[in-house]
Amino acid sequence: MYENVISELAPTGTLRAGINMANIFLVTDKTPNGDPDGVSPNIARAIADKLGVNVTYVPCVTPGETADTISQQTCDIVLIADELARAKFINFTDAYVEIEATYIVPGRSVFQTIEDVDQTGVRVAVSGTSAYDLYLTRTLTKAKLHRAEGLPAAVDLFVAENLEALAGLRPALNENLTKLNDCRILNGRYMTVQQAIGTKKDNLAAIDFLGEFVVQAKDSGLILDLINRHGVNGKLEIAP
Repeated sequence: MYENVISELAPTGTLRAGINMANIFLVTDKTPNGDPDGVSPNIARAIADKLGVNVTYVPCVTPGETADTISQQTCDIVLIADELARAKFINFTDAYVEIEATYIVPGRSVFQTIEDVDQTGVRVAVSGTSAYDLYLTRTLTKAKLHRAEGLPAAVDLFVAENLEALAGLRPALNENLTKLNDCRILNGRYMTVQQAIGTKKDNLAAIDFLGEFVVQAKDSGLILDLINRHGVNGKLEIAP
């Protein structure tokens, strides 16, 4: 039934899934054998089960590294945010979950809105190669991004260099806020990060199959079940 899809995604009988280990809401644990566990690894396994093939996980340190596995042909699918820069070489499904992105600023900051941050002289700490880094790189016209590898390192950079803002996913920033002195989160959002499934541009049968899988996974309650099972309700929202 899925011969064309399998020939594109798992010609050897194994689906190779790139997993962004930096997203603590989509990868929340490890299985007893050391595989990544969480919403995105479980989705990859469900795709493999539907195709009747095995799955192997390729854990990646950063989202950029995860995306690169497609161009390097070391993965068949990736579970990362759909973003314009990545869509140049990856075909994405519609999003299955979404996460708001905003800023933390010092309590003394005069900034009250998202738009206030984009000013000359403003330095923003950000996790490099994240979807929101790519978005801000494209959209900020005056503020300057200061990149670190991963959000924890970006938090350290924000504190150590007394930067004017810290960019990140709202659920993670809420957790970071408890460890930062005299800081606050700005209301609103500069983007909603759309977590999706991606594959090679020429995998035409596969992208149709994956798109239908996402629709069914949302309609059947699978995504909601995974969100609840892994304790990330209130942090991940099912994408419309």
